[in-house]
Amino acid sequence: MMSVIYLDNNATTKVDEAVLEAMLPYLTEFYGNPSSMHTFGGQVGKAVKQAREQVAALLGAEPTEIIFTSCGTEGNNSAIRAAIAARPNKTHIITSQVEHAAVLNQCKQLESQGYTVTYLSVNGQGQIDLDELEASLTGNTALVSIMYANNETGVVFPIEQIGQIVKEKDAIFHVDAVQAAGKIPLNMKTSTVDMLTISGHKLHAPKGLGALYVRKGVRFRPLLIGGHQERGRRAGTENVPGIIALGKASELALQHLDNVFEEKALRDLLEQGILNTVPDTVVNGHTKNRLPNTTNIGFKYIEGEAILLSMNQFGVCASSGSACTSGSLEPSHVLRAMGLPYSVLHGSIRFSLSRYTKQAEVEKVLSILPPVIERLRALSPFKNDQESWLQEQEKALAAK
Repeated sequence: MMSVIYLDNNATTKVDEAVLEAMLPYLTEFYGNPSSMHTFGGQVGKAVKQAREQVAALLGAEPTEIIFTSCGTEGNNSAIRAAIAARPNKTHIITSQVEHAAVLNQCKQLESQGYTVTYLSVNGQGQIDLDELEASLTGNTALVSIMYANNETGVVFPIEQIGQIVKEKDAIFHVDAVQAAGKIPLNMKTSTVDMLTISGHKLHAPKGLGALYVRKGVRFRPLLIGGHQERGRRAGTENVPGIIALGKASELALQHLDNVFEEKALRDLLEQGILNTVPDTVVNGHTKNRLPNTTNIGFKYIEGEAILLSMNQFGVCASSGSACTSGSLEPSHVLRAMGLPYSVLHGSIRFSLSRYTKQAEVEKVLSILPPVIERLRALSPFKNDQESWLQEQEKALAAK
């Protein structure tokens, strides 16, 4: 097999060997139901309790504030539905134009049920205007749901400032922290956040598990109805191996926060190397207020899909946007919301690193990429009639 250089960690991450080792016994030897009263099941229940404590430590929360879920999407859906159920007389929701589909599509569905949703805009660097947020809040606002960090650009939003504004209107504040957890410090004890979502496969645990933080005292109506699991807040027999894995991954992620500067250094090496060796490239999004592992680079005058396919031939894995929308030929909704020109919009690539990324891999990409871009630009239709062609494409895009 061709060796792989994996720079798509915002889509999913490699399972840490220590995480795998921690979960395996709960697939084989310790298979009891944690809700059972006998000792065999009780020992599993104790392991679940320990995992809950590990997740809580990563988030700076209390263990009783953690609900285990199947994924980030379930966490987001549960939080949004619980928030509007807790404010039945309020029918206004605020989110942003650059949220993950798990939030945006939930909000669109709620619009069809009579709710009004305000989608906050972002500027050219992917940042929210706090004045627009403040002006949008009313006494009818039930919920504000804003991501901690954008999955495509890595831009980090001023969550605590947002929370302070939200609290003035007595709305519930939910944060999708799927990309932030394990990359930047979180402390719910001192936070204005009411509910917060994380996902295991973004921090070196398996896919199909996550957690939802719900601040003590926040009213919560469960999305899944059935048994008494998760203190009555999420029915269904617990995914014990996954929960153990998430607990161990959270413990390791908390330890890694002290070394996250190493990822940032490699990210900067990759980014500056591309900007210095490939003409007509730009960084999409704010270059300071962003995750340490993420860079989104626009290669002007070529298609992102062509770049990805060409890099794939060398075993380099990256992305042109969210993995949840990668089957679409439409340009990224995040980059469109930022108002980027067509020349950049279709040729933007997200590179996202992890603690497993090596400097030799980054240097290999920097040797592969310049000739790939040069070859693709030689084939580009931009080269013959650049200005008029761009204008036609931007008009067509605006009409959609």
